[in-house]
Amino acid sequence: MKPSLQLKMGQQLTMTPQLQQAIRLLQLSTLDLQQEIQEALESNPMLESDDSQTDDTSSEGQEGLVDLSEATPEPEPQEMAEWSDSIPNELPVDSAWDEVYSSLSASSSDDDYDPLAKSSSVESLQDHLEWQLDMVPMSDRDRLIGLAIIEAVNPDGYLTCTLDDLFVSLQSQLEELEIEEVSVLQHRVQQFDPVGCGSSDLKECLLVQLRQLPPSTPHFNNAEKLITRYLGLLGTRDYARIMRQARLKEEQLREALSLIQSFNPRPGNVIDQTEAEYVVPDISVRKIRERWTVELNADALPKLRINNNYASMVKRANNSRDNVFMKNHLQEARWFLKNLQSRNETLMKVATRIIACQQEFLEKGDEAMKPLVLADIAEAVGMHESTISRATTQKYMHTPRGVYELKYFFSSHVSTTEGGECSSTAIRAHIRKLIAEETPRKPLSDNKIAAILGDQGIRVARRTIAKYRESMKIPPSNERKQLVP
Repeated sequence: MKPSLQLKMGQQLTMTPQLQQAIRLLQLSTLDLQQEIQEALESNPMLESDDSQTDDTSSEGQEGLVDLSEATPEPEPQEMAEWSDSIPNELPVDSAWDEVYSSLSASSSDDDYDPLAKSSSVESLQDHLEWQLDMVPMSDRDRLIGLAIIEAVNPDGYLTCTLDDLFVSLQSQLEELEIEEVSVLQHRVQQFDPVGCGSSDLKECLLVQLRQLPPSTPHFNNAEKLITRYLGLLGTRDYARIMRQARLKEEQLREALSLIQSFNPRPGNVIDQTEAEYVVPDISVRKIRERWTVELNADALPKLRINNNYASMVKRANNSRDNVFMKNHLQEARWFLKNLQSRNETLMKVATRIIACQQEFLEKGDEAMKPLVLADIAEAVGMHESTISRATTQKYMHTPRGVYELKYFFSSHVSTTEGGECSSTAIRAHIRKLIAEETPRKPLSDNKIAAILGDQGIRVARRTIAKYRESMKIPPSNERKQLVP
C-alpha cells in the first residue's frame, strides 16, 4: 500500500487544566478541600485568606472575594490599585504577647481545662493493660510473661493464639519455664480492667466475669451451669431443650439468662481504640415559613481573595520573568476561585433538587423515602451522571433528622401492587419497624415479613427481605427469640 494523506473531521473533548481542577475540587470532601485550599494558599502568593469577618470596608474592594456560599463580582484593576494605595505600610498591633499569655493563663485556671485534650493520642487496649501490669508488684520474669500475653490480645479482648503457643514462644527467652507459670499470669491479666481480657474463648471470658461476683449472688449456680454446659444451646436459643436437660423452670432460666446477659462478651471493646471521625456538613436544610430551604455551610471553608498588593504589580505589556511569574499565578488564582464557586453552585443545584424530591422524608422519616437514582437528578439539573456522582460522594447534608451523606437519598425501587414504586430505604424502614414491634417469644420470619409487606401493597421476595435484614445487621428469627415474663 502506498502512503497517502487523508482529511478527517471529528469532535473531541479536551481536558484542560482548568477542567481537571474543577472535576478534582468537585469530588473532594470538605476536609480534603480545606487541605487543598491550604496548599493553594502556600503555593500561590496571589491568594490569601480573608479573616476580616466583621470589617466591611476591608472586603468591599477585594478582587475575587469568595464566601463559598455566594458569589461577589470582581472589581476593576483601577479600583484595586486605589484600594492598595490606601493601606498604610505599618499597621498597629491589637494586642501584645503579654496580654495573649495572660488570657491563656486565665483560661487554664479552670479545673476542667485540659491543654493536652486535643493532642492526646487514643489509648489502645494493650496500653491500658500494660499500665495495670506496671502497677502490680512482680518479678521481671513474670512481667515478661504478662507482656507476652497482653501483646497476644486482640481488640475484642481475646488471645490470638493458644496458651501452648505462648509457652513455646517464651521457652526461648526464659529458662526452665513451666506452663503453669503462663497460666497463672493469664489469670492475673484476666482480672485487669476490663475483666475477661486475655481469655481464650467466650466460655472462659464469661466464667471469669461471673466468678468476679460472690457465690451468694442470686442464680449464680444456674448461670455457671448454663455457661459451662449449655453455651451452644444458648447461642441457638433452644430454650425448651435447655430447660429439659438442665432441669430448670422457665423462671429460673430467665433469671440466669438475665445475669449472663449483664456480662460483656467482647470486653476489649470497652476501651475505645478508634479516633473520632468528624463530619462537616456541606449543606444545611431548614424549614422556614412552611418551606424547606437549602443553603451552603459558609463556616465549613475559609474565605479566599486575591492579594491586591501583588495583583496591582502585574503589568500587562511587560514580558519580564518576574511579571510573567506573577501573571501566571494571578490567572491560576482566578481559576481556583472560579472553580470553587462552580463547585458550590453544583452542590446547591443537586441538593436543592434532592430536597424537592425527598420532602416527605424530611416530614415523615425513612418510611416515606421515594425511589431516586442519579439519572433523575442529572436530567433535572442538566448535568451528566458522573458529575452528580462526584457531587454526592463524601458530601453531607444537615437536616432536622440528622446528618446524612447525599448518596443516602438515592435508592433503587420496588414495584407496588397499585402500580407505584417504593424505595429500598423505605422497605428497610418497614422491616426495622415490624421487627421492633414483633413478639419476642415468636419473632417474625422472613416469609412472614414478606407476607405482611405484600398485604401493604409492597411485593418483596423472601430472599430480598433476608438481604435487607442482613445489611441492617439484624439476626434471623431463631436468634431473636427471647424469654419474656
